Amino acid sequence: DYVVVKMIPDNRLPPRHLHSVHTGKTFAVIKWESPYDSPDQDMLYAVAVKDLVRKTDKIYKVKTRNSTVEYTIKKLEPGGKYHVIVQLGNMSKESSMKIGTVPLSAPDALKIITENDHILLFWKSLALKESNFNESRGYEIHMFDSLLNITAYLGNTTENFFKVSNLKIGHNYSFTVQARCLYSGQMCGEPATLLYDELGTGEDSSASKTDRSTDVAAVVVPVLFLLLVTLGIGFVVLYMRHRRLQNSFTAFANSHYSSRLGSAIFSSGDDLGDEDDEAPMITGFSDDVPMVIA
Repeated sequence: DYVVVKMIPDNRLPPRHLHSVHTGKTFAVIKWESPYDSPDQDMLYAVAVKDLVRKTDKIYKVKTRNSTVEYTIKKLEPGGKYHVIVQLGNMSKESSMKIGTVPLSAPDALKIITENDHILLFWKSLALKESNFNESRGYEIHMFDSLLNITAYLGNTTENFFKVSNLKIGHNYSFTVQARCLYSGQMCGEPATLLYDELGTGEDSSASKTDRSTDVAAVVVPVLFLLLVTLGIGFVVLYMRHRRLQNSFTAFANSHYSSRLGSAIFSSGDDLGDEDDEAPMITGFSDDVPMVIA
């Protein structure tokens, strides 16, 4: 014997397994399951999004018959914090969770230029890679003194540089630049960090984690240049010596050139002796020829 029992769906149950699938800078994808399996009709859900920073609420309606529901919440702000509530349209029991969007990226190419009595921080505009960033929002700059173990807020700017003065000799500093925080510092961008070492000798030196390769290149390039210059000088000296030997040989050959034979004649010691034997000997002088003594 058996009996078939069909349970009456309870529309007062909350949605099940509410969770976040993916979050971006301006959107969040959430997912949940219906209060019971295999709904036999369309179900209307109310998705309430509470902005915990701005203290505002938005309600979206989702109508579907699927057992598993995936929904994308749009028009969120980078670095925001939200409380999401999902329930059936008849205001049944609810499921809730908190999500946070991805903050704006850190500015790129943060560098330091040292002047006589101050330093200048430079960085690339964040608007070049963040379409959600407006230059009118600006940047804020913080400084950490590792010797005193304190962090100071230096100010904000809408430019891509910032002047820092009154640095103390012998102190090490860390500077951070980020998109300006909104709503009492609750919605900020990711910070870009740069280390600065103020040496006690009075000379300033700055270093960034991303610029260490530049320091190595500054040493290697001059060494290679000196090697190239040395090799160039060596080649010039060898060339000059070669030209000098070639000119000496040419002059020597020209001095022994015979226009009658059309070639140069080089005589040995034996040849010189033979020529002396063939030459007539001088035996004396004639009385008719006057002798002139100079």
